Amino acid sequence: MTRLPAGFKASGIACGLKKKGPDLALWLCDRTATAAALFTTNRFRAAPVCLSAAHLIRTGGRARAIVINSGCANAATGRRGLAAARRTAFEVARQAGVAPETVLLASTGVIGEHLPVARLVAGLPAAIAGLGAGGLERASRAIMTTDTRPKTAEASFRWRGRTVRIAGCAKGAGMVHPRMATMLAVLLTDAAISPGLLRRALGEASRHSFESISIDGDTSTNDSVFLLASGASGVRIRKKEGSWARFVHSLGLVAGSLARQIVADGEGARRTLEIEVTGARDRDLADRVARAIACSPLVRTALAGGDANWGRILAAAGAAGVPFDPAGVSVSIGGVTVARRGAAVRYDRRRVDRLFRRPGVKVRVGLGRSAGRARMLTCDLTSGYVRINADYRS
Repeated sequence: MTRLPAGFKASGIACGLKKKGPDLALWLCDRTATAAALFTTNRFRAAPVCLSAAHLIRTGGRARAIVINSGCANAATGRRGLAAARRTAFEVARQAGVAPETVLLASTGVIGEHLPVARLVAGLPAAIAGLGAGGLERASRAIMTTDTRPKTAEASFRWRGRTVRIAGCAKGAGMVHPRMATMLAVLLTDAAISPGLLRRALGEASRHSFESISIDGDTSTNDSVFLLASGASGVRIRKKEGSWARFVHSLGLVAGSLARQIVADGEGARRTLEIEVTGARDRDLADRVARAIACSPLVRTALAGGDANWGRILAAAGAAGVPFDPAGVSVSIGGVTVARRGAAVRYDRRRVDRLFRRPGVKVRVGLGRSAGRARMLTCDLTSGYVRINADYRS
């Protein structure tokens, strides 16, 4: 069981927002925590995203509580949705004994439906009563929608005789294509760190984890990742000390694990595909090519069928709008080169097809000799994904 870092408690309960199962999660810090967050770049930001961003600005990067509901996204709900988010923050603050602006919120579920805020508020006493140091898994289950399993991770490191712990949970199985944010994730640490450094650490960790995954190419209206630092370990993270490198590394381990769990649990998924693009003029161009491959329905359906049709990978790379010389492109699958200098080479097709049927497949695309490099992680596109999303509101 994943343990919460010192200073935090969590709970997860059912308050009737979904037909069955837990649907309300709460995290509470026993002191004012340093806080940072990344939010969706979708223009249709959900009400809890707007309010959480405003709260972080108002407090200068401080927080005491996070509340997340599943069963309703509270997105595209106008003033009524914002009022529901504000009432949620107010009631959490009143019942937990904290200031409303120190409450951060997130929601997940169907877009365009109004949040039954009365049910949520009625469930808060049980959520507060259920808070405990071992509540992370309960909270992680309460934020699930089409997820088939909860997603948690933890890491720790020693610094000058003391231990710093980092733990987190996430949800996401569909509508996953984050840009500068993630699906829904809560990361917690007992390190002591300034708001500015915490934001920087979150950005570095997310860039190589949450921002490098895609399930279906759709960026949600509700993407949010929160990072709270209680300081309860007594270890101060400073940029010019070794504690900074260890903290960022450990945070990256937690974020990376959660990101991989999300992709592995993609709606209808049976295989994951790791795409590495090298040789681009810079990282952004390499990232554009990697994303084009990761979002290609043809590539992902080939993966679903275990058909190593690498021509689809080349075609997706060529359609990414990135300048490169096709005569300098190479492709390998599972370490086996299938194309060099933009053309097919002789290889063992049966072996490569077997590699393409593994639960985890690695593809490398070389665009040239420049230094730009990027990675993306995606999953196959199966009939299961279509069934889940065709019946999502049923």
